[in-house]
Amino acid sequence: MSYETVLVTDDDGVRTITLNRPERRNAMTPLMQGELLAAMRDAAASDCRVVVFRGAGEAFCAGLDLSALQGMNDRSPEEHAADAERIALLFRTLYELPKPTIAAVQGAAIAGGTGLATICDFTLAVPAARFGYSEVRIGFVPAVVSAYLTLQIGDKRARALLLTGKVFDADEALRLGLVSEIVDAERLDTRVMEIAAVLKANSPESLAATKRLLAAQNAVWLDAAIAAAMAANAEARGTHDFREGVAAFLEKRKPVWRG
Repeated sequence: MSYETVLVTDDDGVRTITLNRPERRNAMTPLMQGELLAAMRDAAASDCRVVVFRGAGEAFCAGLDLSALQGMNDRSPEEHAADAERIALLFRTLYELPKPTIAAVQGAAIAGGTGLATICDFTLAVPAARFGYSEVRIGFVPAVVSAYLTLQIGDKRARALLLTGKVFDADEALRLGLVSEIVDAERLDTRVMEIAAVLKANSPESLAATKRLLAAQNAVWLDAAIAAAMAANAEARGTHDFREGVAAFLEKRKPVWRG
């Protein structure tokens, strides 16, 4: 299958999915989200043993693309709901992928990019990597990502990240448990393949069964959390603060919140 916004390569049982919009810091568009979904489904059905996620260029993923944000103000409630559903499906598919997943974060991973990087089973980050759930800064709601973040680090620490919208470094991400290891940039590729080799030595059936078990243990909670998140996501897109936040962001000015 050919893709426009992602690259898919194979190397000795390791399937690498690279976000390939470096000129936009690999910001996600609806097309990229759809292609990521297709690439993950193809990987799940293939004979690859490990799936690695990367970003082309300097950034891992800058979240939603500005052009996509600009068009959101004119969309119908049904279109907003469809966008929310696609984002929820993207992250749930990643979380439940039957193959072990590794994120190699060589730069900034912001908003949805943080979600993509940290939902992977293993998240390797270089010292210069940056993370953040910055949605509240533009009048949006960090909806779907909040479910996985709370599951990973707990309610109190999740609130601190989601409500401040702060950008944090790899050291803090490691302390919080969102990053598995910090790896020097020149060793990132080597370390990815080292972990992949360990995973490939294990039973693929056992790995898939273990991932199904872990997903099943959290399924009921995630079902409810994601349903609430999708509703909040769609609702937030119709608010004045969201429209103002997007406009201010694009116009490079300070937003005027009305609430």
